[in-house]
Amino acid sequence: MTVTQVVANLGAILGGTLVGYFSQTIGRRTSIIVACLLGGALVYPYTYVRTGNDIMAAAFFEQFMVQGAWGVIPIHLMELSPPSMRTFVVGTSYQLGNLVSSASSTIEAIIGERYPLPKDPVTGEARFDYGKVMAIFMGAVFAYVVVLAFIGPEKLGRDLEHVEDSEEEETGKRRGDMECASYLGEVGGNKGRAEEKETVS
Repeated sequence: MTVTQVVANLGAILGGTLVGYFSQTIGRRTSIIVACLLGGALVYPYTYVRTGNDIMAAAFFEQFMVQGAWGVIPIHLMELSPPSMRTFVVGTSYQLGNLVSSASSTIEAIIGERYPLPKDPVTGEARFDYGKVMAIFMGAVFAYVVVLAFIGPEKLGRDLEHVEDSEEEETGKRRGDMECASYLGEVGGNKGRAEEKETVS
């Protein structure tokens, strides 16, 4: 179990790095959708494979796709958000996700009781097919993210280093520039007339 967990985490690190890198070229939405579709295709082997090496391979590639998709989502949200709301949108989305998913283990346990397995031959304890429940949950989440990414916009390459002026701020800035230019013109005109009077005198 420890080795499988380590291999899965290595897959997540590699997936987040590579998919994040390629999302700069092929786009955030495309990267998220492709990673989710491939992750969805790997749900069955990830939850039903039984042998050691096969489990590690399935865990590696499944976590590769999961982190590949979810690693791109924060930057995608930042590019879509108004400049003054970027960190609020990403941080709040993350925390709301944690809030909603906090009940997942309880829900999975309740639903899992609908899929009983033969009792443990040694202890006689009841067992349930939690793999099936996990597969249902994961498939639903992948499908949900694919739909949202597909119907949503994309602003790849948006400048995140500078705060963009809002329309009102830009209008006020232009008005201020015009007033300043008018004032300078008036000062220049008054100065010119004063010099002209001195010359005539």
